[in-house]
Amino acid sequence: MDRSPLDYLILSLKGMAMGAADVVPGVSGGTIAFISGIYEELIETLNNINFSLLKHLKTEGLKSTWQKANGPFLAALLSGVFVSVISLVKGVEWLLEHQPILLWSFFFGLVLASILYVGKQIKITLTDFKLILAMTIGAVGAYLITTLNPSETSDANLFLFFAGALAICAMILPGISGAFILVIIGAYEPVLEAINTRDFKTILIIGAGAIVGLLSFSKLLKWLFETYHRLTLAVITGFMIGSLNKIWPWKIVLTSRTNSKGEQVPLNEESISPFNFDGDPQLLQAIGLMVFGILIILILENISTKKTY
Repeated sequence: MDRSPLDYLILSLKGMAMGAADVVPGVSGGTIAFISGIYEELIETLNNINFSLLKHLKTEGLKSTWQKANGPFLAALLSGVFVSVISLVKGVEWLLEHQPILLWSFFFGLVLASILYVGKQIKITLTDFKLILAMTIGAVGAYLITTLNPSETSDANLFLFFAGALAICAMILPGISGAFILVIIGAYEPVLEAINTRDFKTILIIGAGAIVGLLSFSKLLKWLFETYHRLTLAVITGFMIGSLNKIWPWKIVLTSRTNSKGEQVPLNEESISPFNFDGDPQLLQAIGLMVFGILIILILENISTKKTY
């Protein structure tokens, strides 16, 4: 696909949006990729990265192999993801600690609008029992995941490798947050600490796991989209519906734990009504940010229907 420099700039911005979403435990970068019109190209591109590329490199050269692998697309997108993760991780940590209601409200609006966006593409009716069942299973499964208690933190190398593989699978699946998977298995803090302290050894271990998971899971996703397109979309929509519990802005802390810095952080939370929230629910600001998140999706949808970058 021929692209202009402006196209690649927009791809990088979409990558930055994906990276920002992946930093937050509860929002999937895959959702951002889906609503911005690049999801299936991303899965197709990842699926085409295999050992046959080495043979192509040997016979056709680097330039031809780079184009065959859709290298410019990946480079633009992943550079945006990388820049976003490195630059925003501290800001997101600060917002999660000091303005959680406003942060979650914005992402709640994003995901809510995304559900409507993906759901429209299925064109489901009340007689489509398989699609309704698939959506229900996805919603229940995602909801149950959001209710799991996080595990204790571990920094063992093998654990971090598999954590990277598992998290990246969730990150490219709309509705499932890779960051939240890291929270559940107790790897979120080591990952954030490694990024903040530039611990390149740990980053490389996690990155290696992520590459293995990414290349493996993309093949499954490609097969699902080719074989069961509407059914896969129904499950994805269900995932996003179930994930709303995790990103609901108003919660009460049921249990806490002490993190690696000696600070008390929530372990298990329960969603409640803003009118039952103990403290300032920031209702007007929260609603405003939800609406802002919805408007962003509507704008992205409008752009993606005109042109897919």
